[in-house]
Amino acid sequence: MNKVIRIGTRDSELALWQAKTVQTALEKLGHNTELLPVKSTGDLNLEQPLYEMGITGIFTKTLDVAMLTGKIDIAVHSMKDVPTALPKGIVEAAVLKRANHKDVLIHKGLDFLTAEGLIATGSLRRKAQWLNKYPTHNSVDLRGNVNTRMKKLEDSDWNGAIFAAAGLERINLTPENSLDLDWMLPAPAQGAMLVVAMENDTETRDILKALNHRDSEICVHIEREFLKILEGGCTAPIGALATIEGDEISFKAALFSLDGKKQVSIERKIAIEDAPNFGKECAIKVLNNGGRVLMEGIKEALN
Repeated sequence: MNKVIRIGTRDSELALWQAKTVQTALEKLGHNTELLPVKSTGDLNLEQPLYEMGITGIFTKTLDVAMLTGKIDIAVHSMKDVPTALPKGIVEAAVLKRANHKDVLIHKGLDFLTAEGLIATGSLRRKAQWLNKYPTHNSVDLRGNVNTRMKKLEDSDWNGAIFAAAGLERINLTPENSLDLDWMLPAPAQGAMLVVAMENDTETRDILKALNHRDSEICVHIEREFLKILEGGCTAPIGALATIEGDEISFKAALFSLDGKKQVSIERKIAIEDAPNFGKECAIKVLNNGGRVLMEGIKEALN
């Protein structure tokens, strides 16, 4: 390919790391590339909680526009930030091998776990699961890129804040005072990177196939299908994790109430060949088992 592949990305340290990872992989395959960082709406508004901003794809919309107007050829995203329905004309081109899917607590000592505590997070999912496990605690909203959130935690009286382990690991920011939250269900596709391209750009899409990791693709698609059927988007406390063990897929997922007091969960195993529509089937079971009423309550509370 003679043309330069223009790579769109957000301009945070983590987003740039992700884009440069794709850039390096493409250049190793012999392709010329150019990095084009932009600021997203989600990065510009750090005061308002995400669920109050009222649109999906808040971290991807600016890059979507840049791609649809021909300013970039591909965009690199944290896949958990990408809406389950992509804009018309834009398609998934590669899911890179998934990194650490876990959430991690950055803390100032763990004594508060057995007493009252104040936890910072901008995620309804993390908040709900934390309050489910620690009902005597309170939470405070925390926004910004990884570096900004770490600084806000340092300057606050909060007991701790919750981060995605993969984000900290990618830019070597995991501190000693961190604790893996093995019990917390991650956001669908957490730890995975997605590259999107224009549907009609078959040449670029063919090139990106070399970056796709099939097992990761299977797992995140199940998780995102589960999310899509529940109609969660970025505004509901939904956790989901699919993993491949041998020739089987293990799946755990749950929908929580905003205060964490209620949950509808599911846990199943299937053969890999039964993966198509599996996320949808699990979501329907959750909806029919009390999830539909719970989801209606969440939407009413957030509107």
